[in-house]
Amino acid sequence: MKTLQDHIDRLNALNFKDMYNNDFFLTWEKTDEELEAVFVLADALRFMRRNNISTKVFESGLGISIFRDNSTRTRFSFASACNLLGLHPQDLDEGKSQIAHGETVRETANMVSFMADVIGIRDDMYIGKGNAYMHQVADAVTEGYQDGVLEQRPTLVNLQCDIDHPTQCMADMLHIIHEFGGAENLKGKKIAMTWAYSPSYGKPLSVPQGVIGLMTRFGMDVVLAHPEGYEVMPEVEEVARKNAAASGGSFTKTHDMDEAFRDADIVYPKSWAPFAAMEKRTILYGNNDFDGIDALEKELLAQNATHKDWACTEERMKLTKGGKALYLHCLPADITGEGCVTGEVDASVFDRYRTPLYKEASFKPYIIAAMIMLAKCEDPAALLKALEAEHTPRKRM
Repeated sequence: MKTLQDHIDRLNALNFKDMYNNDFFLTWEKTDEELEAVFVLADALRFMRRNNISTKVFESGLGISIFRDNSTRTRFSFASACNLLGLHPQDLDEGKSQIAHGETVRETANMVSFMADVIGIRDDMYIGKGNAYMHQVADAVTEGYQDGVLEQRPTLVNLQCDIDHPTQCMADMLHIIHEFGGAENLKGKKIAMTWAYSPSYGKPLSVPQGVIGLMTRFGMDVVLAHPEGYEVMPEVEEVARKNAAASGGSFTKTHDMDEAFRDADIVYPKSWAPFAAMEKRTILYGNNDFDGIDALEKELLAQNATHKDWACTEERMKLTKGGKALYLHCLPADITGEGCVTGEVDASVFDRYRTPLYKEASFKPYIIAAMIMLAKCEDPAALLKALEAEHTPRKRM
């Protein structure tokens, strides 16, 4: 069992100084040591909560969230992370704001940030829009701070964009690290990031892209599997290739789900919409052609229906390493026989992994809290030591 001092010592050995007063957009924009700092700090915060030690590093302040797509886990994970650190979470409901009346991104960003220390944004539906919007917000608050409008410059955390889902994939990775007993044990492990059939809408590309963009940094053999026509962004594939070459792992692609599952240590069957279709949706959105978007969704569902055999079944799980690969999903999964006739995963497979899946999700609040703390605290290791010395109980026993 690690102690809090073990986490503090590891933090002190890492170089993450550039994360201070900075944002978190994409995992591949961060160094290996910066990513490790997030993992170490997340584990430290979890240790403290389990041992009833307060992690309140802010006495006041807001954590603003802007969700432009539906969310359960990420929405509550962001709120939990803010609360864990002493910030008050506040969700911006754009439908109740002045945005519909012509309020600009620059104005909105400044108006909500007077006492904000962090802004978390989810904007994942339109290629070329989500990540760009996040940068617009970040630039606006930087200008507001430099002009003396804001007393502090809030950091921005990507809660899912059109390119990456860093908080999800970092939580997935920390789950894997714990399951395999450390990041040093992951070299040579095979992970299959595969498309799977879903009867629901064309889902974002950010999870599969985030997975291949992150897991290739750990010397793993990462396989991207999907039917023909379900490609992801080519530039993210190039990121994965470069990461694999640098880490000593590999990145390969296949149109055969069985091949991807064969001898895999980890499987991640998840539906997504084709990159070309997502580009088309963005054009329709730009033209305010919402009838066209509805028609495209119907086309995507019909296209999905021709690949119902792409599912995580008991038979496919038997192809994995010892028939016991770690099954991952960002949730909610489309479960065959539960809410849909045919889905991404057999009910028996999902039920067998239900507890590990919930544990996988439980890492996300701590990952987000670590991202915030690394951006807002110049010496988080010293702060952890001070909190340990104070030993203020989170709750009175």
